[in-house]
Amino acid sequence: MKQFRLNRLFNPISGRCFDVAVDHGFFNEYVFLQGIENMQKAVNIIIDAAPDAIQLTPGQLKYLQRTPGKTKPALVLRTDVANVYGNELPSTAFSKMIDQPILQAVRADAACICINLFSIPGAPEVTAQCIDNIIKIKTEADHYGMPLMIEPLVFRPNSEKGGYQVDGDLKKILPLVRQAVELGADIIKADPCDDVNKYHRVIEIAGETPVLVRGGGRATDEEILQRTAILIQQGVSGIVYGRNIIQHADPAGITRVLMGMVHEHKSFEESIEMMSMNQG
Repeated sequence: MKQFRLNRLFNPISGRCFDVAVDHGFFNEYVFLQGIENMQKAVNIIIDAAPDAIQLTPGQLKYLQRTPGKTKPALVLRTDVANVYGNELPSTAFSKMIDQPILQAVRADAACICINLFSIPGAPEVTAQCIDNIIKIKTEADHYGMPLMIEPLVFRPNSEKGGYQVDGDLKKILPLVRQAVELGADIIKADPCDDVNKYHRVIEIAGETPVLVRGGGRATDEEILQRTAILIQQGVSGIVYGRNIIQHADPAGITRVLMGMVHEHKSFEESIEMMSMNQG
């Protein structure tokens, strides 16, 4: 039954997926709201650009799922909320799972659920909470045929501009990705490493579990397109980009260009030219 839902996520020709994350408002950080102040407008723009999926929270999924028609993107439901993204870790850091996440996902006609597996310097208790969350959700996800996307994230210290700063050390990424696989992930959503030309090692460590790569912090068009081209060559099964879409001057345009890279093997040179034409 999981395969039925996975078929809605992954393109039948390329076998890859482009998921646009629009769940940043869940985490109570002012800077995360840029580009999504008006959620109805933001989601409509992404729907029109037609990625494979949109990642949303329980309170905001309505903007996608009430859209009529058969061709709208699939829903990936965010199932946990955390307070670990500020410049300083709070005295009580947490990652809490929503109530009855699988029931909420089934009722919302989600194609997948997403849950974090954090590795945060100075906050081992949050990692323990994440593992507890995954253990609790796994059996029910299997029972109802709901694919489980685990997001293993290795943080730099929060003092380095907050907890969304990627630690691209492969020696830290590889064991966390492998732990996510061992815990039962159907899909991995992981950070890029410092040298993306070595990302094949992440693919290898994940085995048969498809790996989608996060976009991380806001980057220039040239940087994000160059990185995406290399990652596709390295064998990733797709991408999950958020701020590099929703904070872009042309969210629909960059989405369409990235879709060409993910599904049609468009080169970096072709893609940057398309982006220039859109902006021209």
